[in-house]
Amino acid sequence: MYNPIYIVAIGVFILGLHRMGHPKTAKSGIMWSGFAMAAAVIITFTIPGLSNLPLILIAIAVGGAIGWFAAVRVTIADMPQMVAIYNGMGAGAAAGVASIELLRLSGSFFDLALALAGAAIGSVSISGSIIAFLKLQGWMRQRPITFVGQQGFNVAILAVSLLFGVAYLLNGSISLFGISLVVPFFVLSISYGFLMAFPIGGGDMPVVIALFNAMTGIAVAFDGFSLGNYAMMVAGIFVGAAGTLLTVAMARAMNRSLASVLFGSFGKEVEGPDTVKGTLKPIEANDAAIMLAYSERVMIVPGYGMAAAQAQFKIKELLDILLSRGIKVGFAIHPVAGRMPGHMNVLLAEAGVPYELMLDLEDANRDFPSSDVALVVGANDVVNPAAKKPGSPLYGMPILDVDKARNIIVLKRGTGKGFAGVINELFRNDKTKMLYGDATDSITKLIQGVKKL
Repeated sequence: MYNPIYIVAIGVFILGLHRMGHPKTAKSGIMWSGFAMAAAVIITFTIPGLSNLPLILIAIAVGGAIGWFAAVRVTIADMPQMVAIYNGMGAGAAAGVASIELLRLSGSFFDLALALAGAAIGSVSISGSIIAFLKLQGWMRQRPITFVGQQGFNVAILAVSLLFGVAYLLNGSISLFGISLVVPFFVLSISYGFLMAFPIGGGDMPVVIALFNAMTGIAVAFDGFSLGNYAMMVAGIFVGAAGTLLTVAMARAMNRSLASVLFGSFGKEVEGPDTVKGTLKPIEANDAAIMLAYSERVMIVPGYGMAAAQAQFKIKELLDILLSRGIKVGFAIHPVAGRMPGHMNVLLAEAGVPYELMLDLEDANRDFPSSDVALVVGANDVVNPAAKKPGSPLYGMPILDVDKARNIIVLKRGTGKGFAGVINELFRNDKTKMLYGDATDSITKLIQGVKKL
């Protein structure tokens, strides 16, 4: 009886995912998908012979309470960490379900092989997501952690793990020997996830979070096939496919291969010029306010610095003042700005910035030449013209063409380099003025200055 209702739940889930594709309908899409998954869980209770019902209800209550508490307490600024750890929980659940099937050894060899794949991928994803969470939370250094022979060592760990898993399936019994095979399989799979995430730096987190999301989806899909659960199959396939496409898109936005992200090409010490032509030219907040107040078009370029300073609300206040003066304002959003896909969009939406003012890379680059002022708030590598020069570690990475604006104001704490370790040539451009300080404080001063004019 429950299969037809599963199909309905799957259909609603798919429609919800479709609505998530646009900012205006994303919230309702989340609600639709959430209700569909809740319905699928409830329908599961109608399966004949379901046992351990009290334990299941306790687990749902505990997990739901923790999820609700975290959702209420966590701020939008901490959303990347929450996404990482929640993805890890999903991966852990997938690995747990697969491990039960492996220990039961009650299905066909093909079903058990699918469970083995789900267990391996889920184990890798949970440990990798934990490292991503620790780095994003600041409890672990964000720079890549590398050592000599790391790539070969990682491959060896993965290969040995899979060998233990296959040997366990071929052994086909829960004997002492079988346990001695399956335990190392899980330990090595989890270890590989840690080792896989160690060389990945904070600046690569948008790609990595998308990758681990994809892996979790794939693990759930394998579990669904192994159990014959349609909802898990479809949900896992969609999440895995969406995560894979997003991973590829994020990597392309950085002009990098997935391998270069996983092996930490950014964040290492790189060979490059220690100096570039030009000097840094500071500007006072009042002078910067005059430039903004008497502009016809202003392009605001948010980056991770905006997220770190939680300056999005002050930016919205500045936006309202500029719009009230008849100034055209747009927001140039780079796909990999921040620490997760869509990070800047989420922060600006939280502050109430209209979606239609958020421009993607191509649209923003068309508008920069006609912009009187480009206001860069905490962005670095994604606006560095060095990306257009062969030999630069950033070479080939699509950037926002801020240097084509008539005037440039950069809000920055200091003179440090970006995550790629490359000096930003934009900061020494003849048209660029540097407004030093915390982004929130600097924007507050700009607001006060514009109001006086």
